[in-house]
Amino acid sequence: MTTQASTLERPAGETQRVRPEDAQTLVDPRAHADGRIYEVFRRLRATSPVALVEPEGFDPFWVVTRQEEIRKAMMSGGAFLSGVRSPALISRAVTDHMRAMLGGHDSPVRTIVQMDSPDHEAYRAVAAGFFHARTLDRMADGIRRIAREFVDRLLSFDGECDFADEIAFYYPLRVVMQIMGVPVEDEALMLRLTQEYFGVEDAEFAPSEAAVQGSAEDKARSMVATVDEFNDYFDRMMADRRANPREDLVSVIANATIGGAPMPVREARSYCFVAASAGHDTTSAVTAGGMDALCRHPGLLDEIRGDPDRIKAFVEEAIRFYPPSKMAMRTAAHDVELGGQRIAAGDWLAMAWSSGNRDEAVYPDPDVFRIDRKPNKLISFGNGAHVCLGQHLARLEIRLFFEELAERVAHVELAGEPTSVASLMNSGIKHLPIRFRAR
Repeated sequence: MTTQASTLERPAGETQRVRPEDAQTLVDPRAHADGRIYEVFRRLRATSPVALVEPEGFDPFWVVTRQEEIRKAMMSGGAFLSGVRSPALISRAVTDHMRAMLGGHDSPVRTIVQMDSPDHEAYRAVAAGFFHARTLDRMADGIRRIAREFVDRLLSFDGECDFADEIAFYYPLRVVMQIMGVPVEDEALMLRLTQEYFGVEDAEFAPSEAAVQGSAEDKARSMVATVDEFNDYFDRMMADRRANPREDLVSVIANATIGGAPMPVREARSYCFVAASAGHDTTSAVTAGGMDALCRHPGLLDEIRGDPDRIKAFVEEAIRFYPPSKMAMRTAAHDVELGGQRIAAGDWLAMAWSSGNRDEAVYPDPDVFRIDRKPNKLISFGNGAHVCLGQHLARLEIRLFFEELAERVAHVELAGEPTSVASLMNSGIKHLPIRFRAR
């Protein structure tokens, strides 16, 4: 169904609206890549932290930019739903084509990100054991070995490389693929498909020029085709794991039951999809962001070296400062007031996590990378029932990598300007040219 801007009677003049030029910036994938989005967020936090956006080509939606209101929405106890519409900001035309192709669904997947209670709790529990603190403790030595391997790889470039493209993309990918049971020789396929899906609006990552420059139907078909390729791969893998289960995540998904019955095919495929894509893409973006910070702040590498507490603080600040997911969409379950605005049942809402992480009311000097923030109340992983299942694994991966790097690298600096993915879904650094010197 197409959600209207509102069904609630609002007194004239009461509704805060985003000005048209800012509305178009909010839905411009390039603005999320080049940083213009942060100027819009800054203005909205100061003047209208909950405001109605009415951009051309998109259904109207509310954008929430201050951390206080974002947390309230995330902790609302079901006032804002994840399963009504796609949690990604997608144009009206692409959504309409998606529904036509998918029998009414507005997304080719149904992951735990797109579920509400009681399904969300039941499906989340399937993989929860893989991300429990005790499990991560057992994984730590293996992840550290992978971190060392990728520091070795960095040093093999003899002083200069594209850190994002050569290291940051592949290190978290290796960790997640080992957890899933995907062989090393298939990692390049998983990376390509992930970049095609999240980067469908980026000329470098999209599978075709038509996906970027073509019609809404071209874009919808591209996204569905990418997910179909994921599905073909994991259908074969899950069939094998049903016959020959192993101690990996795909085996758990393939043999899981929901309400006493086997997990439905669509949801099982979607579980594999989200683990094999978002499971590493966001961590890769923060890893690249952390290196960017080290390059931009001479002396920071020396400051964190050999100090576990400072490295942990560095990781938290990298997660705050470089959140790859800019906004997450929700739908109002009933009429509700948020930030002084009357939001109606059925209204679409964008929780701007990256704006909340730069909220002046929460952080002194929010646009400055500082590892001395106490507390550092970031919201990059969400909050409430939908807090990221893999957040502790992500923190562990990033921490172990920079521990190993700090011990073996003496100096890093930029060798060119970084660029980021043009995307309304995940928009992390995609190229980070650096120069470095080993210790």
